[in-house]
Amino acid sequence: MELSSTDKQHYANLEKGYQGELVFDELTSRLQNDLYILNDLCLEHNKSFFQIDTLIISQQTIYPFEVKNFEGDYRYELGNFYPKLSKDEIKNPLDQLKRSKSLLRPSLKNLGFQLPIEGSLTFVNPNFTLYQAPLNEPIIHPTQLNSLMKKLNEVPSKLTNRHKLLADQLISMHQTDSPYTRLPSYTFNGLQKGTICAVCHSLICSMERREKIVCETCGHVETVDSAVLRSVEELLLLFPDMKITTNIVYEWCRVIESKKQISRILKQNYTLIGFGQWAYYE
Repeated sequence: MELSSTDKQHYANLEKGYQGELVFDELTSRLQNDLYILNDLCLEHNKSFFQIDTLIISQQTIYPFEVKNFEGDYRYELGNFYPKLSKDEIKNPLDQLKRSKSLLRPSLKNLGFQLPIEGSLTFVNPNFTLYQAPLNEPIIHPTQLNSLMKKLNEVPSKLTNRHKLLADQLISMHQTDSPYTRLPSYTFNGLQKGTICAVCHSLICSMERREKIVCETCGHVETVDSAVLRSVEELLLLFPDMKITTNIVYEWCRVIESKKQISRILKQNYTLIGFGQWAYYE
C-alpha cells in the first residue's frame, strides 16, 4: 500500500532507530565480562509503559541504555536538543532516559532488588556531533563507544542465581502489546496482492516454473512450498483473526496458478478444521 508522507517519515525514523540499536547490540555482544544483556524491553509500572533499548545487569549495578542513531550536527541549549542550524526543538532523549530510570527503580524494588542504576544516553552514529554537550549529563558520544565497552568489560562482576532470577523476571514482564506501536490502518482488500521476494522484497508478478518462483528483480529462486508458507505467515501477522483458507492464500499469493497446489501445501503443514466451504487451516 502507499503510505502517507507522515507514515513514511515515521517508518524511516523507526528503521533508523532500529539500525542504531543493532549497532549497539553488535558491540555489547562482544563483551566478555560476566553480564546479562537484555535488548529492547518494554515494561510497565503502575500503568505507565517505558522502553529500554539495552539493559545490562552486572553484579552490583544495573545499566540501562537509551540508544540513538541521530545523524548530523545538533546542539544542546538550556536543557534542550536542537538541530545545529534550527530553532525547532526535538524530543529530549535525556528526558526519555530519566523517565525510564524513574520507572525502572520501583519496578526493581517490587522484584526485591535495590541495585544502583547508572543509565546512559548513547549516540552510535559516527556522523553525529553534539555541540555544547553538558559534561554533567550521562551522554556517550560515538567516539566514546570503545571506551564504554572497555569499562563494561572491566566492571567487577560475578553473577549469581539471584541475578539470573532478575533477568528472567524482567523478560517475563516484557509487554508484547506495546502502546508505542503505531501502525497505519489497512485492510485485506486495500493491500496489493502478490508474492514478495524473500531476498529483495520486490513483488513477484509471475511464475517461471511450476515448482519454483524466480524473482525478476534479483534472480532469487524459491520453491513454491516455501513461498506459500511464507505468505501464510504474512497473513497471520497482518490479520491474526483471519481464518486461513485455500481461496484466501490463493488470492494473497496471486502468482501461483493452481489452487490444488496451495491446498496440498496447506494440508501438509497445517491442520484442517471443518468441512466444505467452512473449512480453514490452523
